Amino acid sequence: MDRKIEKKTWTPRKIAWFAGGAAVLLGIIYQIGFADHRSTMNVERDRLSIATVSTGEFTDYILVSGQIEPAQTFYLDAVEGGMVAQVVRESGALVDAGDTILIMANSNLQLDVMQRETMLYEQINNVRRTRLLLDQNDLSQQGQLAEIDYQISLLEPQYKRFKELHEKKLVSDREFEEVAEQYEYNLKRKELTYKSYQSDSLARSYQLNQLRLSESRMNASLTGVGQILNNLVIKAPIPGQLAMEQIEVGQAINSGERYGQIDVLDEFKVRVPIDELYLPRIGQGLRGKFTLSGQDHELEISKIYPTITNGRFEVDMVFTGESPKGIRRGQSVRIRLELGDSEKSLLLPTGGFFKDTGGNWVFVLNTSGNAEKRNIRLGRKNPEYYEVLDGLVEGEKVIVSGYENFGTNEVLELK
Repeated sequence: MDRKIEKKTWTPRKIAWFAGGAAVLLGIIYQIGFADHRSTMNVERDRLSIATVSTGEFTDYILVSGQIEPAQTFYLDAVEGGMVAQVVRESGALVDAGDTILIMANSNLQLDVMQRETMLYEQINNVRRTRLLLDQNDLSQQGQLAEIDYQISLLEPQYKRFKELHEKKLVSDREFEEVAEQYEYNLKRKELTYKSYQSDSLARSYQLNQLRLSESRMNASLTGVGQILNNLVIKAPIPGQLAMEQIEVGQAINSGERYGQIDVLDEFKVRVPIDELYLPRIGQGLRGKFTLSGQDHELEISKIYPTITNGRFEVDMVFTGESPKGIRRGQSVRIRLELGDSEKSLLLPTGGFFKDTGGNWVFVLNTSGNAEKRNIRLGRKNPEYYEVLDGLVEGEKVIVSGYENFGTNEVLELK
């Protein structure tokens, strides 16, 4: 008897088709929703610089180079010009105050000094003659008063006698009147002469005082003129080391020309040029350090020169303690100049990545040993570290070498 064969719904072929379709669908879903589509690049790990993010004290400082200079320098400028007659001290010599450095000659100046001295001597003699005339006039007036007093002393007793006799009618009116007129005339003469003498004495006293002042000024001028020639002998004003250009006998030095300087070697300072970018952050009192012969030496900014030349301004830094032994004028030192106080921060070592990313993102190593691109935010910078504000945590490893060869890839597979 024939049996009806039922047709199966799920045949192996259908099952295979459905399984394949499901696999394709799942693959599509995974690619769309879960697969990593980021661009990838293979990189050799040995060619990278990798640093670890750490927590520590962030010190805001910059590295600058400075040059050792004497703390005090006295510049030598020619007061009077002339020809060099003798070089007594050579450049580099140690001098004491008063030591002769150069001797110059100037015949025109010598003639000018002689003429000035002659004129001043004539003026002084004129003043003295005027004062002598005033003294003679004073003596003459005193002599007149003395003569009048003498006449009065002779006439007064005679006037008194004739007055008594006239009252007794023993002398005539004419005789008495003659004696009285002479006596009264001398009294009036004395009064007028004395008033004139008082007036002249006041004027004479003022004139004599002016003459004394004039003579004093002339004598001072005479002394100054005499010292002009002393300016041709150049002497060291302070003790120190002489520094000047090569000067030869017969060389002309003009008035006001700077021909050298004397450096005081007891103390030193450091002249430091700094990029103009830091001018708003630089102030007196900021400190810095440098190492010399294995020892650290601390400096402090004492003076700021705000004039900017070629994109830089300069500051003077002085030693907070004693100047280190063995330093020399012109010696260069590398200074760590602090711009602010230290504070605890998340730190990322500096590297070439910053010029490629501007500090906006870095490649961070993941748990599989590869590196992924991540956005970050950096703050202040010193020559060793960046201050990390956001995007990294302590212990993470970051590629800090340059990114110029990575293109736009977002994942680096390290080999």
